[in-house]
This record gives sequence, C-alpha cells and structure tokens, in this order.
Amino acid sequence: MVSGPGSEALARLAEERVDHRFRGLPPDAEGLTVGELAARRLNLFTDGFTTPVLALSAERLEHNLRVMETYAARHGLAFAPHGKTSMAPQLFRRQIEHGAWGITLAVPHQVRVARAFGVQRVFLANELVDAAALRWISAQLDADEDFRFIAYVDSVRGVELMDAALSGAGRPVDVVVELAAGEGARTGVRTEAECAAVADAVAAARGLRLVGVAGYEGEVPKADPERVAAWLRRLVSLAVEFDKAGRFAGLDEIVVSAGGSAWFDAVADAFAAIPDLSAPVLKLLRSGAYVSHDDGHYRRLTPFNRVPEEGALEPAFRLWAQVVSRPSAEQAFLNAGKRDAAYDLDLPSARVVRRDGAEHPAEGITVTALSDQHAWLRTAAGADLRVGDWVGLGLSHPCTSFDKWVLIPVAEADGTVTEYIRTFF
Repeated sequence: MVSGPGSEALARLAEERVDHRFRGLPPDAEGLTVGELAARRLNLFTDGFTTPVLALSAERLEHNLRVMETYAARHGLAFAPHGKTSMAPQLFRRQIEHGAWGITLAVPHQVRVARAFGVQRVFLANELVDAAALRWISAQLDADEDFRFIAYVDSVRGVELMDAALSGAGRPVDVVVELAAGEGARTGVRTEAECAAVADAVAAARGLRLVGVAGYEGEVPKADPERVAAWLRRLVSLAVEFDKAGRFAGLDEIVVSAGGSAWFDAVADAFAAIPDLSAPVLKLLRSGAYVSHDDGHYRRLTPFNRVPEEGALEPAFRLWAQVVSRPSAEQAFLNAGKRDAAYDLDLPSARVVRRDGAEHPAEGITVTALSDQHAWLRTAAGADLRVGDWVGLGLSHPCTSFDKWVLIPVAEADGTVTEYIRTFF
C-alpha cells in the first residue's frame, strides 16, 4: 500500500519545475511544472521534444502491469516487484494498485525513497549490516506500526552486526535466511547446516526475528529448468525443516520468497507444492523487469516463452534518436550513445524509422557500437535512412535503461504524452 504522506509526496512530483535537468523535453517547457506540462498533452513527435528522448508506451506499461497482476493471482502468489528496476515511486504506486503486496529493494537508499513516498511493505533482498541504516530502519518501524520490513541474513557474523546495531531497539527487524543458489553463486548461505547455524544466531539475537527463507534462483549456476527446479525444491525443503524444528513458532505467517524475471514459472510450480506449515505461507514473488520488459535480454528469457498460454509481456521502452550523419551508404550515426541507452547486456536494436509523420520498419539497419554520445549504425543496401530521420531503438535490460533518465515521458500510441515518470537513483 501507499499511504498518508506518501500520497502527498507523489502529488508534489507534479509541482516540480521543468528545467535543464530533464533531457529531451521541449525547450519552451522551461519553468512549467511537470503537472502543467502533462496537462498540455503534447505530442512526442510534433511538439518540440528533442532527441535523444526515452519514452514509455502508456498502453504497454498498463498491459504489463495487468499481466503480472493476473499471473500472481492465478498462482496464489504474493507479489513484491523489485523496485530497483525503475526506482520510480509513481510506478511503485501503480504496481501496488495492481495487487502488489509491497516493493522489493536492494540497498538502504532505495528503502528511503520508498518510505518517502509511502510504501508500507518492503522486502530488502540483501543482508543489511550498515549500523546507521539499521538504526534508521528501526526508527521507521517504531514510528509506524503499519510498516513491514523484511531483510535477508546470510551469515552468523552479519546477524551479530545487525543485532549490535539494533541494541535497545523497539520492534525487532524481521529477517529471512537466504539460501545460496549454489557454489560460486552470488550471496546466500551455501549449505543447509550453515542455514541452521544462521537461524540459531537469529534466535539468540534480541533485535531480530526469523520469519522465513528466501533466495534468488536467477543465480543458479548453468541455470536450466532442471537445475532451477532442484534449487527451488531445496528452498522449500529448508522452510519445511525449519518449521518442523519450531523455528517459526508464534508467527502469524511464514515467508518463502524467490523469483526474478527469468524463472517465475518455476517459482510458481515449486511454491504450489509447499505443504501446510504451522502458519499460513506468504509465497512472495519478486520479479521486477516486467514493468517495462525489453526488446533484448528479457524478451529472450521471459517464462512466457515457455508458457505462452499464461500471457505475454510487451516491450514498453522506445529510445528515440536522430540521424546526424550518413557518411556512406553502409554507415550512419545517431545522436544517442552510452549516456542514453543500456548496453551492458546487448546493444540497442533499431526498430522503426520515423520521417514526415510516418513510420516504417528499420530494415537493414543494425546498431554495431555505442560511443558516449553516438550510436554506430551499419546499413544494408537499400536501407531507407536519411539525415534528420528519427530512429526508434529497442533496449535490453530495464534496470540500466531507467537509471539513465530522470524524467521519462509516457506516450500513447499516437504520441500524446499523458504523464512523466520521475526516477530516483
């Protein structure tokens, strides 16, 4: 939920003044509030927006929100989408309005952003051992009885540091033991015996309360359906064994959490097999990239490729750049580069060319490299591309697309901009 002061903070975003901080906006919008600019319903292509400019599709954004809301409900999953993808409180609100239990985050700054905008349930997919941040979390818990916060623990040392920082705190901090996805994987406890030792340390800590188990199947080494399913069975078994040992005694609910954007179908299957435990189980899915989806990495990896009958996500991002040089029949350059587009997983892909109000497919046009402020294009014989054309680029990896833009226009299919999404990275 988003409540109280958070709703007021969201409303204040519309009062922010447009200035040089916000790339791609019409120069004559300077001095308007964001709300005033949105009320003008300008057209992305004809009303003075400058390139490069990143836009979100209004229709596709809404579609993706509805698809994952439906998917989670169909499979009996609570949903805490990973907010580090967008760091956009307006999208957090829409995700919660579309049924999300809360928001997953990764580091303390992100939690502060979420709390500033009224997010009442936060799952921190990380072990938090920063004493100052822990004291701030504790103060938030003590000041707001409706605030729910859950964090990973993955070591006895981490538990000791957390407990020391929380000395004298009021409400304990809820934690889940993170099971590592395998040897050589990222974070998490490697063996079940070590998980038990971490759980014992939590039981001895006055400032912490064990509420479940969690992990991230996306880090399973050499991941394939069989390996991912096997790891998820380990996670479920860990929850069962902890419950049998009485580690969850007195809880109103037990948390079992996993789920990135590549294997949420496997998570749904594994969590459907969780047996009855001593308390109801909060089966918490944490996929985040779905909100914008993409034209590259997640288009290839989405579980909906395996289960198309369950739905489909649509790429909502389009980075518009302009052809500024056409030095030969085989080459062209756009005015967008590494400062504007994600490139850590894949280069952008040319999707459409826009000229004189009409669009045509970007056939025979390939992005081959990015400089800081240029995209290098290879153009095949007959490619229809001229200096001045706008090229719509598809992006790969939402997390490193959102973080390059402070204010992102949301445009309808005809180019009408209906709102502006503010990010806080």
